[in-house]
Amino acid sequence: MPATSNTFIQLSTIQLLRFHFSLFLMPVYWFALSQLVEINVMHTIAIFIILHILVYPASNGYNSYMDRDTGSIGGIEKPLKPTRQLFHTTILLDSVAIITSFFISIYFGIGITAYILASKAYSYRGIRLKKYPFTAYLTVIIFQGAVTFWLVYHGCSAGKTLSAPVTPMIVASLLIGGFYPLTQIYQHEADIKDNVKTLSYALGYKGTFLYCGIVYTSAFLLLSFYFFYSLQTTAFYIFSICMSPVIIYFFIWAIKVWHNNSNANYKNTMRMNIIASICTNIAFIIIFLNHYFE
Repeated sequence: MPATSNTFIQLSTIQLLRFHFSLFLMPVYWFALSQLVEINVMHTIAIFIILHILVYPASNGYNSYMDRDTGSIGGIEKPLKPTRQLFHTTILLDSVAIITSFFISIYFGIGITAYILASKAYSYRGIRLKKYPFTAYLTVIIFQGAVTFWLVYHGCSAGKTLSAPVTPMIVASLLIGGFYPLTQIYQHEADIKDNVKTLSYALGYKGTFLYCGIVYTSAFLLLSFYFFYSLQTTAFYIFSICMSPVIIYFFIWAIKVWHNNSNANYKNTMRMNIIASICTNIAFIIIFLNHYFE
């Protein structure tokens, strides 16, 4: 039954917040957590909620409100029409996230505020960073990668350290950067109609796979160097084994698209998203548990 104006929380609002999409962004949280020597348990739980229940869904919802997509979007094959309630809900979630973040630390609060502002600038029609392929790309990989890593590392640390390891921060951005264009590959036509030229569109179908392969390989090599340099050889093997399904599917999908562009569709993209996010989350969760319970 369709949602009506009398519904307390409209179905479209719940759908377009895309809470399940937080799974795709979660690996950076576990990666940062796995590199901490001592954590503040309460703040670790609070930061998980702030990011995955408040900030990410609010960003998703605001983007949907601005885009008003009629075709498939990340995690939703048939999106409902957004309403004003969705906009109000995203503002509420963002406000709660900012207020609670300052209870973690002033630096964490400032960082979360900056993340939210960057997210709004990405989608807001008056600025619309997503119209510019390279600016949008850099904004996404910096904030969803390095900045988020720093925020989690700082906020979850027992002593609220301001010094996070640089190499993992770069790796976090490269992991996002080697994956993000693939999430855009099925939306070329819809994006152009909305005057949005994504990096994937600029690269083309084959170029997107080549670029993502190069960036992801760079991330893997840099992460391998970091693990060996920091004497985390077990972490290297855990990550390598867990990422095997991702690499296998990436090449299978790339070959299919190479022969027929129609294979760059929503179904295959979501399958890639799910495999990559589950495997990467599992890898960093195991590394985290291994560090604390070995």
